[in-house]
Amino acid sequence: MDAFTAGLLQRIKATETDLTRARETGDDFLVEVEQAALDDLHRLAAEHGVEVGAAGA
Repeated sequence: MDAFTAGLLQRIKATETDLTRARETGDDFLVEVEQAALDDLHRLAAEHGVEVGAAGA
């Protein structure tokens, strides 16, 4: 696995964790921010052929 793929998967996992935390605390604005970030990361992964299943998504 190259550094780009590893970094991207790490960012996806961290963003998923942050999204879960935002949902648990009821922070609707942060949920929207984290969901948008996660969507962008998934798009980036798809554009580069990175399989995100390994990141737990």
